[in-house]
Amino acid sequence: MTRILFICHGNICRSPLAEFLFKDMVKKAGREDEFEISSAATSYEELGEPVYPPVRKLLSQRGIDCSGKRAYRMEKADYNKYDLLICMDSRNLRYLRNILGTAPDGSLNDPEKKVHLLMSYTGDLRDVADPYYSGDFHETWQDISEGLTALMKSFG
Repeated sequence: MTRILFICHGNICRSPLAEFLFKDMVKKAGREDEFEISSAATSYEELGEPVYPPVRKLLSQRGIDCSGKRAYRMEKADYNKYDLLICMDSRNLRYLRNILGTAPDGSLNDPEKKVHLLMSYTGDLRDVADPYYSGDFHETWQDISEGLTALMKSFG
């Protein structure tokens, strides 16, 4: 079983969108028993808050239920719990240093190379658009869909 944790700043927009969309993709592919999927924040700002309403609406319009999800901040122990820690943007990578620490060379402490940017699976190192600031949830949906499709392909 592959355990995946999607990560964004507050865990109310991008990472829960990735979590629930990937769960839906995995279910439709009949591969639910191969994955454990969750999401988390790098900050405490939205701790305990539900998924942001426009994200809930986008998921609901596609028949995907995210009720019950509450923002959770990643803990250092999650590094050992998950096989992949997939960040939505480069800022999330920087904030992970507050949680995971730094390596002797000053880089993120990621000895098992578990931490990746979602869009890196597409061959593009760009960030997933942040709808919290742009208001463009459809652009974010497109980015995440593209990244998740490539991620799924990486599992064969």
